[in-house]
Amino acid sequence: MERVYMVLSICLVALGLVCPGCRPSSTAKLEENKAIARRAFEEIWSQGKLDVIDEIYATGLKQKQQKIVRTSVSRWRAAFPDLKFTIEDQIAEGDKVVTRWTSTGTHKGELMGIAPTGVKMTVTGIEISRIAGGKIMEKGENWDALGMWQQLGVVPPIGEAGKE
Repeated sequence: MERVYMVLSICLVALGLVCPGCRPSSTAKLEENKAIARRAFEEIWSQGKLDVIDEIYATGLKQKQQKIVRTSVSRWRAAFPDLKFTIEDQIAEGDKVVTRWTSTGTHKGELMGIAPTGVKMTVTGIEISRIAGGKIMEKGENWDALGMWQQLGVVPPIGEAGKE
């Protein structure tokens, strides 16, 4: 029986060497991935450092993410020059990082055909980033766009639509 445990132990060790993705991620790697995702919010979105995009986002990224990010950051920072993102929470597991964020900014420039309103808005959202080789490979997000449009006065608050 002791021999069976020894063989089983050797097999498990070998599996870990052959299949690195099968091993649990190290805490250091998870923290590194969280730092990469955090840099995207702090340096690119909050500070407008477009040159950092090439450092953080992989080239050949799914759906040409670098170009999308560059265009989006430029558009949103033109509309909200004081745009700031605050990281509320981050959770990392494997190659994924989930970031819960809050953004604030004053609507001082045109946004999607909407003239500046001067309104300071606060919006929340969550982004999931997949990171490999020290770069964001792909990301998906969900944020309160309706809440932002309501704050800017573009969409009436719920319950007020259709009232005269």
